[in-house]
Amino acid sequence: MNMTFWKTFWASLLASVVSGVIVLLIFFAILNSMVSGFGTMFESKQLMVEENTVLHMELDGAIGDYTYAAFDPGTFQMSKQFGLTEIIEGIELAAKDDKIEGIFLNCNNLSAGMATIKEIRDALIKFQNEGKFVVSYHENYDKKAYYLASAAQELYVYPSGMLEFLGLGTEIMFLKGALEKLDVEMQIIRGSNNRFKSAVEPLIYEQMSEANRLQTQKYIDALWGVMTTEIGASRNLKVSRLNEIADSAYIRKSGDAVKYKMADGTLYYDQVLDSLAKRSGVDSGADVELLSFQKYAMKKTKEERTLAKLDDKNIAVIFAEGEIVDGVGGNNQIGGTSLSEQIRDARLDSLIEAVVLRVNSPGGSALASDIIWREVVKTKEAGKPFIVSMGDVAASGGYYIACEGDRIFAQENTITGSIGVFGIIPFTGDMLKNKLGVTFDRVQTNDHAILSLNKKLTDSELKLIQQGVDDIYDDFISKVGAGRNMTKVEVDSIGQGRVWAGKDAIKIGLIDEFGGLNDAISYAAEKAGIAEADIAIKYYPEAKSSELFDLLESLEEEDESATAQSQLEMQLTDIYNYLKTIGQTSQIQARMPYLYWID
Repeated sequence: MNMTFWKTFWASLLASVVSGVIVLLIFFAILNSMVSGFGTMFESKQLMVEENTVLHMELDGAIGDYTYAAFDPGTFQMSKQFGLTEIIEGIELAAKDDKIEGIFLNCNNLSAGMATIKEIRDALIKFQNEGKFVVSYHENYDKKAYYLASAAQELYVYPSGMLEFLGLGTEIMFLKGALEKLDVEMQIIRGSNNRFKSAVEPLIYEQMSEANRLQTQKYIDALWGVMTTEIGASRNLKVSRLNEIADSAYIRKSGDAVKYKMADGTLYYDQVLDSLAKRSGVDSGADVELLSFQKYAMKKTKEERTLAKLDDKNIAVIFAEGEIVDGVGGNNQIGGTSLSEQIRDARLDSLIEAVVLRVNSPGGSALASDIIWREVVKTKEAGKPFIVSMGDVAASGGYYIACEGDRIFAQENTITGSIGVFGIIPFTGDMLKNKLGVTFDRVQTNDHAILSLNKKLTDSELKLIQQGVDDIYDDFISKVGAGRNMTKVEVDSIGQGRVWAGKDAIKIGLIDEFGGLNDAISYAAEKAGIAEADIAIKYYPEAKSSELFDLLESLEEEDESATAQSQLEMQLTDIYNYLKTIGQTSQIQARMPYLYWID
């Protein structure tokens, strides 16, 4: 009877598992068929660009370093991001396109970092220098959107809209009190002198340490300085005047923005279309030929890269975007194994003459960072120029993998440095005992056989782990010193976990030159003896078909309320992801010391 039950049970279980796998396989096959079908439809439908076209640039989704769209089988959700590479290339192609008259910039709530926005902004300025126009308009401008929009020749705001300009601020959420209520104790081990390595502070303090307050103030001052300098140059306003406007809260309604010369007028949408009509050479606003910038950029860059396949690739551009993790990693993650394989592939490819590593990472696993660092060193030893381009952030482990670059490019508002190390081991024994009545006991052959979350570390165990963390920090500053031609003492003096903005980082030798990805590519070509006209780029990850991205773009509803996250929702999501990753006990971490939101 019992044997019969178990035979039936296991047979049923196996049948259920097999059926589930088959259903999933069928689902993915259907999904792939749908995407391929839509892809064929998009391929066959050629993008038609009419005369006197104006590109409508909305940039209303996530912006990363490269474009991708993916399906997450764990959550059954689609995710996508529009790539900075495609945005910049799309603007450059539009500047050369005789059918494109200008760009209508119409965006707010940009999901991008400050350095990314600066690269787009610089590209728009170059676009206008080619004799084309950029007109910006929105009902409301937040600070990021206004920073980008200020590059436009004409900037308009809705009559009853708003333009936000009150300065930058940052708020950090501290979790110590909540953890105490849950009877959870976070056992923190960071470099002995890493007083600026403040990623752990929300777990152990109720407010910012003085060291963290100092570096944070300097960092946001630098960001604000870059922003006001560039806005001032575009709007013909002195930085001191912009600070006066922010300090005095002069702009309370859209008309104030015009009064204080931060906007050119208050217009309704139809009136803006009339302005675009005059600029693009058509009779009325109804005749303005608006074309989605996303569609134009995706189609044109794809055509350009398809033509480039006919040539041998001579420069590798490798994207390192996201948190650094052990193994392969996933979307928005840098896998130590996968990225090192990509660098190795570029090193062993006889056609590749130079490598550009684009880093956009707050750090993560120290081990994975070291594995990647080793491949950078081997590539340099092979005689290939290795150039680094930093995006919004290249800090901690992100700086670790960049420090051996022959030349490091960054923006003035790039976040970098954070040379430091920490580890976290939560003690959850009291929580489980006091809240749930769960206790643990153990048997072990040696004193340190079990390092459990349910047993507090002893003094000797803490000492052992502290020594390990200090050894990793010593190795970190040694490698930075070798890469940047500094002594360990010099690196330590600017390290200790301290974060720097690019504007200050160049003064202390952490970066070499201000510039974006294209500047790094041009420099790599020069060092490899490749003429600008002969540059042929091989991208890692390899640029995949854009059918799924196109499909999601075509199906996406325009209802902003359905897609936009509230600030609270974003903060709670960030906290969840932070706790999920920061508490990993299998690794010592080199992670940027920030969990806050700029406002």
